[in-house]
Amino acid sequence: MIKVWVLVIVMFYNGFPSKGTSNSNNVTRPSTVNVGAILSFNSTIGGVAKIAIQAAVDDINSNATILNGTKFNISMQDTKFSPGFLGIIDSLILMEKGTVAIIGPQYSEMAHVISHIANEMQVPLLSFAATDPTLTSLQFPYFVRTTQSDLYQMSAVADIVDHFQWRDVIAIFIDDDHGRNGVAALGDKLAEKRCKISYKVPFRPNNNNNISEEEINNALFKIALMESRVIVVHIVADLGLKVLKVAQSLSMMGSGYVWIATDWLSTVLDSNPSLSTSSAMNDIQGVITLRMYTPDSELKRKFVSRWNNLTLKMNHQEGPFGLNTFGLYAYDTVWVIAYALDALFSGGNNNNNNNNNNHNILFSNDSSLNLLRGDSLHLDTMGVFINGSTLLQKILEVNQTGLTGRMMFDLDGNLLNPSYEIINVIGTGVRRIGYWSESYGLHTGEEVPNDGNSSEGLYGVIWPGQTTQTPRGWVFASNGRHLRIGVPLRVSYHEFVSRIEGTDMFGGYCIDVFFAALNLLPYPVPYKFVSFGNGRTNPLNSELLHQITIGAFDAVIGDITITTNRSKIVDFTQPYIESGLVVVAPIKELKSSAWAFLIPFTPMMWFVTGMLFLIVGVVVWILERPFNDDFRGPIRRQLVTIIWFSFSTLVFAHKEKTVSTLGRLVLIIWLFVVLILSSSYTASLTSILTVEKLSSPVKGIKSLVVNNDRIGIMSGTYAENYLSEVFNIHRSRLVPFNSLSEFEKALKDGQDNGGVAAIIAERAYMELFLSTRCQFGIVGQEFTKMGWGFAFPRDSPLAIDMSTAILKLSENGDLQRIHDKWLTRSACSSEGAKQGIDRLETKSFWGLFLLIGIACLIALLCYLIRMTYRFRRHYSNSTNLEVPSSSSCSSCLKSFFSFVNEKEK
Repeated sequence: MIKVWVLVIVMFYNGFPSKGTSNSNNVTRPSTVNVGAILSFNSTIGGVAKIAIQAAVDDINSNATILNGTKFNISMQDTKFSPGFLGIIDSLILMEKGTVAIIGPQYSEMAHVISHIANEMQVPLLSFAATDPTLTSLQFPYFVRTTQSDLYQMSAVADIVDHFQWRDVIAIFIDDDHGRNGVAALGDKLAEKRCKISYKVPFRPNNNNNISEEEINNALFKIALMESRVIVVHIVADLGLKVLKVAQSLSMMGSGYVWIATDWLSTVLDSNPSLSTSSAMNDIQGVITLRMYTPDSELKRKFVSRWNNLTLKMNHQEGPFGLNTFGLYAYDTVWVIAYALDALFSGGNNNNNNNNNNHNILFSNDSSLNLLRGDSLHLDTMGVFINGSTLLQKILEVNQTGLTGRMMFDLDGNLLNPSYEIINVIGTGVRRIGYWSESYGLHTGEEVPNDGNSSEGLYGVIWPGQTTQTPRGWVFASNGRHLRIGVPLRVSYHEFVSRIEGTDMFGGYCIDVFFAALNLLPYPVPYKFVSFGNGRTNPLNSELLHQITIGAFDAVIGDITITTNRSKIVDFTQPYIESGLVVVAPIKELKSSAWAFLIPFTPMMWFVTGMLFLIVGVVVWILERPFNDDFRGPIRRQLVTIIWFSFSTLVFAHKEKTVSTLGRLVLIIWLFVVLILSSSYTASLTSILTVEKLSSPVKGIKSLVVNNDRIGIMSGTYAENYLSEVFNIHRSRLVPFNSLSEFEKALKDGQDNGGVAAIIAERAYMELFLSTRCQFGIVGQEFTKMGWGFAFPRDSPLAIDMSTAILKLSENGDLQRIHDKWLTRSACSSEGAKQGIDRLETKSFWGLFLLIGIACLIALLCYLIRMTYRFRRHYSNSTNLEVPSSSSCSSCLKSFFSFVNEKEK
C-alpha cells in the first residue's frame, strides 16, 4: 500500500522544479555513464532485445572511437510480462541510479505512463518496441521511437486491402493502448481508401496471455456469421497463434478467407526457427504478414553471423533462438544513445544557463521529493537531469547508419523513411510478395529508384485453402441465409413487374434484368422474393426502400427510380434503363389553311425579300439604261420593266438581257441569293405540308407550372415530391392514379369535366401507355434524367458486383434484347407533339442580304464614277460648249442627268 501511495504522489504531483544545489562532479568526461533498459526478458521481443542491447554495449565499450574512454553502463530491469505497476517501479528504480536515458519500455501502455516520469525527470526515453501511434504527441516530448510506428504499418495494411479491392475488414486486437490505438489508426487509413472496419473483436488485456480457447472460439464463431471475410489480427504473438489455431479448427483457414497479421507473426517466425517444422505451420498457411524492412548491408550480415554465438553466450536457455527486427532496432538504439552522448561531451551543453558546466552530466536535487524521504524506494534521491534537453536534441540530430539502415529522426521523434516487407506464409517458410514504403506505397522492388523501374502492386499470393484466386472478401451473412428480396406488388404496368398467378414467382422486364445480371456473378446467390403491397394500390417506393434500412429486406428490385434522397439511405446499382419525367396530354392534328403557303417565311422575311426584289430591279435598271434599249422608253414602260425584271428573276424567267459588266455582276449575285431563298422556301413548305402536325393546349412542363390545371401522376412514384419541391406545384393540383384506364379516362374528361389537363410520369410508363392510345402524346421535352436501379443496403458489396454485371449486359446487347422483349414500341406512339412551326426568319439569311446589298452599292458607285468621268471628259473635249461654272449647280446637275439619260453607242 505504501508503494501505491508513493506512485500516486510521483505521478500526480504538479511539477518537479529544478531547485537545490548541483552535485560536485566537475570532470570533463565522466568515467561512467548510466543507461537503463526496461524489458520483459521471457517475451519473444524482450529476450532477443536483451542479448542485442548487451552486445551493443560491449561493442561500444570496446570501440575507442566512441565516448573516448567513458564506460557505457547498462542496467536492465525485467518487468516479467507486467506492463503496469511493476514496470513503473522499475523505471523509478532506474531514476535513482543517475540514469541519463532509458531504453524501452517494451510495451506501449507502459510507455504512456513512464513518459510522464521521463518528462518530469528530463530523461530521454527511447523505445525500440512501443509502436502505438499516439505516443507521438506533444504530451511526450522526451519519448523517442527508435522503431517504426504502427501508423505506417496500418497504412500498409490499408493499401493491401485497397489493392485487392476489398471494402470491409474485421479487426481482432487486444483492448489496450497498443491494440486499441493501432486499430483506430487502421480505421482512419481505411477510411481514406473508402473502406471500413465492419466489426471489431477486442480481447481483454492479460499479463500472462492465458485467454481460454473458449473465449477465442466464441469470438471467431461470431466472425464466421459476419459478411466480411478479410480479418486483420493485431495482437501479441502467443495469443495470435492461439487465435489462428482455433480458426483452423473452425475451418476458417480455408478458401474464401483472408488473414492479415501485423508484424507480430513475422516476429514469431523470425524468433522461433523451430516453428517451421512444427504442426503450428499448418494453422497459418496463406496468412499475409508484415515485417519492418531493414536493408541488407555488410554491418548487418556480420551481426547476423555473430548471433548464434551471442545467444549461446548470453542466454541460459537451451539452444539459440532467432534474431528478429526488434533485436536489430534494440541494438541500434544503444548506438544512438552513444552517438548522442559523444556529441554532448564533445559539443557541450547548448543551454545558455549552463555554459560553465558544459561537459558535465548534472542532476539537481528536488526539494519536492524530500517529502518522500525514508521510503524504501529512496525516491528522494532522484534528480532532474539538467542535460536532458540537450541530450534529447543530440539524439534527434543523430544521422548514422546502423543494422536497420539509416537512423534519422523527425521533429516528433519518429524514424524517417518507414517501410515494410509484405510476406506470405507458404509451406514450411515464407515468401516475400512485395514491399510498402511511405513514399511509393506497394511495390515489388526492394528499393524504388527515381526512374521508377520497380512495378507497383504485389506478386501473386497463395491464399488460405492453397488457392491463387483472390478471395472475394465477403460472403452472405447469417450463415447462408437466403436473401430476402422485396418486389413491389403493382396493380398496373405488369410488363415491368408482376406476380405469376398461382406462384410466389415474379416476371417482367425488371425481373428478367435481375436474373440476367445474377447469372453473370461468379458465385451463387441464395434468394427468395417477398412481395410488398396489398395488391389494390401501387405501394410507395419510399416505403419499400425503408424496409431495407430496418433490415426487413436485403435488396429491392423493380421499377425503382434512383434519386438523390433515396441514394442517402440505400445503395443503387448501375441504372439499367433511363426513365425521366415527361408530360402527356391530348393532341389533335392541325388542319391545313388556305394561306399555308405563307407559313414558311415570317412577315418580316416576306417584307425584306420583296424590298430586295425592287431594289435589285432599280439597280439593274440604272446600270443597264445607258446601253440597253430594254430599259429605255417612257417612264411608265420603265417602271413596268423594273417590276417585271425584278420578280421574274424569282423563277429565272426574265427576258431582258443585261449588257453592262456591272449589271451582269449584280444579277449573278442576285440570282444566287434567289436560288438559296427559293430552295429554303420549298424545303420548309414541303416539311410543313408533309410532316404530321399535332396540336395540344399544353405546351410542356412550363405551361403547366404557370396555370392552375390539375395534373395526373402515378401513385407510389417520386413525381409528387419532385413536382412540389422543384417546381412549387401545389399538391392539391396533383391527382394520383393507379391504372392505365384511370389515366385514359382523366385525360379524356379534361380539366373542365373533372379530369386532368395532362399526365406527368416517367417515360418508360408513358411509352407503354401511348402504344395503344394514339389520341394522346408526349408534349415538350423530357425534363429530368433519371434511371431505374436495384437497391441494396449501404456499402453492400453485392451492389458493386451487380452493377458490373449490368454493365456487361449493356455491352453484350442482352439488356437491349430484354428491353425489346417486354417494351417494344408500337407505331402509334409519338415522340411528341410539334408545338411550333419552324418558320424561316430574316436572321437566317442576313449574310445573303448583306452580300447582295454590298454588290449593289459597289456597282452603283462604280457606275457613278464612270459616268462622272465621261461627263467631264465630254464637256472638256467639246469646242462649242463650256463646262458650267460652279456657281450654277442646278444647271450642272441638269446637264449631268441629261448626259446620263442619253444612250451610249
